[in-house]
This record gives sequence, C-alpha cells and structure tokens, in this order.
Amino acid sequence: MTYTVTVEPTGEQIEVEEGQTILQAALRQGVWIPFACGHGLCATCKITVLDGDVEVGEASPFALMDSERDDGKVLACCATVESDVTIEADIDVDEDFEGYAVEDFNATVTKIVDLSPTIKGVHFSLDNSMTFQAGQYINLQLPGCDGVRAFSIANAPSNNQEIELHIRKVEGGAATTYVHEQLKVGDTLPMSGPYGQFFVRDSQPGNLIFIAGGSGLSSPQSMILDLLEKGDQRQITLFQGARNQEELYNSEFFNDLADKHDNLTYIPALNDADDDLSWEGFKGFVHEAAKAHFDGRFANHKAYLCGPPPMIDAAITTLMQGRLFEKDIFMEKFLTAADGADEHRSALFKKI
Repeated sequence: MTYTVTVEPTGEQIEVEEGQTILQAALRQGVWIPFACGHGLCATCKITVLDGDVEVGEASPFALMDSERDDGKVLACCATVESDVTIEADIDVDEDFEGYAVEDFNATVTKIVDLSPTIKGVHFSLDNSMTFQAGQYINLQLPGCDGVRAFSIANAPSNNQEIELHIRKVEGGAATTYVHEQLKVGDTLPMSGPYGQFFVRDSQPGNLIFIAGGSGLSSPQSMILDLLEKGDQRQITLFQGARNQEELYNSEFFNDLADKHDNLTYIPALNDADDDLSWEGFKGFVHEAAKAHFDGRFANHKAYLCGPPPMIDAAITTLMQGRLFEKDIFMEKFLTAADGADEHRSALFKKI
C-alpha cells in the first residue's frame, strides 16, 4: 500500500510505500529533509506530524524525548506512515542545491590504489549513471557490516558512471577494515546516492578557500575539478593538512593542476614534520597555514571545510577571527561509526 505525505511549508507531496521511512521516500523523490546520522540518533531529521497516523519507529529516547513524541514530533529517518499524512519540516534548501533524487546502484570495483599508509582510493563502475553535485556523498553497503557507510565522492560530476572514494582505515572499524583488507577488484556492492548539501554556492560572490584534512580531501577534490572544468574564474586556494609526507596524498596531482590553472593555489601543511629535513613546505596545522597565507584576513571569501571534527573546529575559529562569518563557511565533518550521535558542534558555529 502507498500513502501520500504532504511536506509543509513547501506543499510538496511524496508517495511513501508501506514500511518505507519518510526520509527514504523523500530523498528518492528529490525532496530534501535535513538529516545526518540516518539511524535515529542525532535528531537532525526531527519533523512534526500535523495530520495522519505515523509509527515512530526505533528513534533514540535521547534524540526524541517522550514530551516531544506527545507533541507529534518524529524522526523522519525512523518514522513510517499508516495513512495519508501532513508533516512540517525545517526545510531551508539553498538556491544552489540541485536536488537530485537518491537512487540505488550496483557498484563494481575497478581499481584500488594505496593513496597513503592509511587511505585507499577505491574506484567503482556503476550499472547506471549517477547525477550528483560536486561535494555530495554516497552510502555503501559492505559485507558483514550492519547498516550502510557514508563516503564522499572524489571525482567530478562529469564522470557520472564512475565513483571514486578515499577511504581511511579506522582502528577497529568493521567497514573500513573490510575495504583495506578484503575488498578486491571485481567485487560488486550495493550503493545509493547522491546525499548531502555540501556543495559550492555558485550564486554567492567571493573567492574560494578549501581546507581539507586526511581523507577529507575527497569532497574538495570533486568540487575543485568541477569548478575548473566549468571554467570558473574565481581564485581557488586549497589547503591540505596531513601528519607527514607519507600521509600527504595526491599532492603531485594538485601541484600539476595548479601549474595548469592560474586561479588555483595549492598549499599543503604537515603538523608532524619538525624533524623532516626534506620537507620544504609549511610546518604546522592546516588552519595555521591558512592564517599565514592570508595574514589572518579572510573577508570576502567563501570557505569550504572537510575533515575530522578537531580540524573543522580549529579552522572555524581561525576563519571567524579573520572576519569570516557563519554565512560564509560551509563544512562536511568526517565522523566514524564510533562517533555515534556526538556531533562535535563548535561553540562558535551553530549551522552544520
């Protein structure tokens, strides 16, 4: 049986199959409802049921308190409908968001590359083309792992029948351990996408700053490749942070890219290179490299941050001290399954 869900305040309508969550149905029909964990833990997808019958599902009591349930609140990632329903969601879709519907794919591994001692580049061929916006991510189902895992897309959207991922091995992580130790060329895995609202705001003026740490280089790589392919003339500065030269991957690729494009500047930074006499680049954390390059003044820029939460928080503090504000900063935090519902929110920054 199929039910109709009306989403207020936009008035959009989606068809929800019996047993399908509201969030699943919305994303597959190109209707964006804010969400993060997708497992009933973080409360990002909290909505209000205005009319109709809804089953709450397995929402965490910490993410959805009893008093909220009594007031008609549910989590879209857990809730299923039992009649036609009207809901109210906190929808604030950016005008630059292209809103592609989520689809399911069979993804076959075509190449696995050792990018660093802890990061592998995994390339997939899809059974159908995936239309996505640079900066978005996919969900991947891996054998022996409960649920799906999210990984950012590293290739440009123009190459839409292939997907490149940068996957860091997480100590004790079942999914990333499988990728690093068992996944092989020829394996086919279920993949869905695209997801996320991390993308370049083309309608907003200002030169662009990208700050990436670890495998968080994937999204900025996709975004920068897309910008250069489209002939964007804004000045682009990429700061890439790593512990040491072994962990600094794709640096030759970006040096070559910067040599070919006058509007691209590439600055790598190593935070554990004091004893490395062969390293002639910046020594320190990646946010310190950004501060040094721009002399602590970031006004009239847009910043895109991608990486682990400590890097994101340090970068936000530095950017805001340099006169860049919330409306100018966009981010994608790389959380592992071990992070659970802890969103590591910066005290200075409320919009995630």
